[in-house]
Amino acid sequence: MTNLPQMPSMDLTGKTALVTGASSGIGLGAAVALAQSGAHVTLAARGIERLEAAARNLTESGWQVQALPMDVADIDATAADIAKFGPFDILVNAAGLARHSAAVETQPQDFDEVMNVNLRGAYFVTQAVAKGLIAAGKGGSLINISSQMGHVGGLDRAVYCASKFAVEGFTKAMAIELGQHKIRVNTICPTFILTPLTQPTFDDPEKRRWVESKIKLGRTGNVNDIMGAVLYLASDLASLVTGSALMIDGGWTAD
Repeated sequence: MTNLPQMPSMDLTGKTALVTGASSGIGLGAAVALAQSGAHVTLAARGIERLEAAARNLTESGWQVQALPMDVADIDATAADIAKFGPFDILVNAAGLARHSAAVETQPQDFDEVMNVNLRGAYFVTQAVAKGLIAAGKGGSLINISSQMGHVGGLDRAVYCASKFAVEGFTKAMAIELGQHKIRVNTICPTFILTPLTQPTFDDPEKRRWVESKIKLGRTGNVNDIMGAVLYLASDLASLVTGSALMIDGGWTAD
């Protein structure tokens, strides 16, 4: 009998994961996906009350989690926490911020706040987790939650697009550098997912029509649309995937 190929495992038992922005939205969905698959997940976010509530809910579901208050814009404190509680086999960088306006109306403070979280914070969290893995001699999977807006432009989103295009760039560069250490670095690029961050867009009828007209599958996204992608990139299913952008955009960027 011919030997059949073996399906890689999706089991994350024994793995440790760090999820930023884990108190709600895509970050919380990522934490659930990883914890349900066996990983010990550290949930990190700025809002302590919501963070602790999320950790409590996951614990009550029988999963292994802990809460870690973290502001990714505070580079030094974040690096110290990652060094203390790591190394982490898996990272999901889901902390994000949006300040939408017409490009000619962008205020420097809004620009800086978005970049401090979406780009600067994401960059140095990824760096810190990678350093921990290299020091421990371990491989890993580092996942940055980017956006379809890291590949196309969007109405009132010049700053947000700039931050996510930059995330795509540093992800590819880090993938090249970290490959020798068996550390994979990828992005997940969602379309509009209904979360507290995107609620203002969905509340505007004109913008909602624009969004729905661009998504070829005819619907906006939900958090559970992202969870399978997180598990895929975190697990051995994606053992040869690095420097890639996984589009979860309903066909938005297909034309």
